[in-house]
Formats: sequence, C-alpha cells, structure tokens
Amino acid sequence: MENEDKKVLVTGASGGIGRAIAVEAAKAGYYVICHYNGGKARAEETLSEITSAGGKGELLQCNISDRADCKEKLDDLTARYGALWGIVNNAGITRDNTFVGLSGDDWDSVIHTNLDSFYNVLSPLVMQMASRKNKRGGRIITVSSVSGIYGNRGQTNYAASKAGIIGATKSLAVELAGRNITVNCIAPGVIETDMTKAIEPEIYDMIMSTIPMKRAGKPEEIGALAVFLLSEAAGYITRQVITVNGGMQ
Repeated sequence: MENEDKKVLVTGASGGIGRAIAVEAAKAGYYVICHYNGGKARAEETLSEITSAGGKGELLQCNISDRADCKEKLDDLTARYGALWGIVNNAGITRDNTFVGLSGDDWDSVIHTNLDSFYNVLSPLVMQMASRKNKRGGRIITVSSVSGIYGNRGQTNYAASKAGIIGATKSLAVELAGRNITVNCIAPGVIETDMTKAIEPEIYDMIMSTIPMKRAGKPEEIGALAVFLLSEAAGYITRQVITVNGGMQ
C-alpha cells in the first residue's frame, strides 16, 4: 500500500474532529499514532475503529500543554520510528465566557493547550523531519477555527489561540518549504461534534442563519481534507489556511 510506511501523529484523536482525521488517515494507509491526554477510553475507541477497518496504529498519551512531557514522549517516538511523515496538531479546548467574565485560568488554560502546544508538539519532531538527507519531505497540518479568523463573542481566549496558530503556521511554512515539508492550516466552522451538540437551540439556529448551506459540517469532511493535505498530491500546497464552513458569512 502506497502509504503503509508513513507514520502520522494526530493529536486529540480521542473524539470529534481528531478521531475523524485519524480514522480517515488510517483508511488511506497511514500508520496513525493516536494521541490523547485524559480520554484513554475514547482514544481506545478510535484505535479500535481503525483496526476493525484494517488500518494500523497505536496510542500515545501526553499532556500537550506540558513541554517536558511532550519532549520526553515525542523523543521516545522518534527514537523508535525516526522522522514522521505527518503531524496533525489538532487537540484543543474551549473555556468560553465574555471577556469581563474570563478568569486568569480560563485564559491561561486555553492559551497553554491550544497555542503553546504548537511549539510543544512540533519542536521535538520538526528537526527530525527537516534533517532527512534525501529531502523526502513531510506534512504538517494545524487545526485552527473560523473564530481565529473572524472572532466570536464569548471566545476571546479561544480566538486568540486559534489566530496565533494561523500566524505560526504561515511562518513555519516559509521556514520548511526548502525541505519539501508543507505546513497548512484547516479552519473548521460549525462541525457536528459533542461541542456543537451542547449549544442552546436558539443560538444554534442563529449560527445556522449565517451558513448558506444551512447545515453543520461532518467530522469526516475535515478528515477527508486532512488526508489530501497529507498526500503526495498536495506537495505544492503550503502556507494556506483552508476554511471548511459551508460558506459561513
């Protein structure tokens, strides 16, 4: 199989968008390392879905907001496998509130998990990818949000973290382009996950009124885009932010 020797790390693979990306990548033949922090049971469900469909992978536990923990676990990963083909930096959290209602912990926890993880996860892995003597290349995908582009009421902390991811992605793409490593960002809109299921009906209806397609996206639609960006066919696409939002205005 074309991708069977290519290993891809997906952070936050225990559910929602991360699970869909991990499963779709495995279907495409990649060996998928499914990261989780506290949701081991859900991560095991993701891996079970992968293996039951004939795919291959394993679990990796680490706290992406803890730099030392990331370095230890990811150094061990590259010691076993060498440079990875792909990294999908997807894991993130929300702590929504109006700005005046945000606590310091609300701010810090979102920034540490969503934005600091860009450095914590990629720093131990990028040098290995860039040091390949044959310039075989690689793929890095970050997951931002339309909130990082447009902003959103009650999400100042979340929007700041996701906007930061976009800027960091574009900068890293320039640095790694000469090594045939592409770096792109997916910015989902409203996607059918546990997070959207918790939205109050009247607020959900208001959000739907801004989407010309009049529906939420499916996690598998994000997964399909991620698989394309991981592929050899996407080798000339880099430094891009691709929104998946049904035409949201």
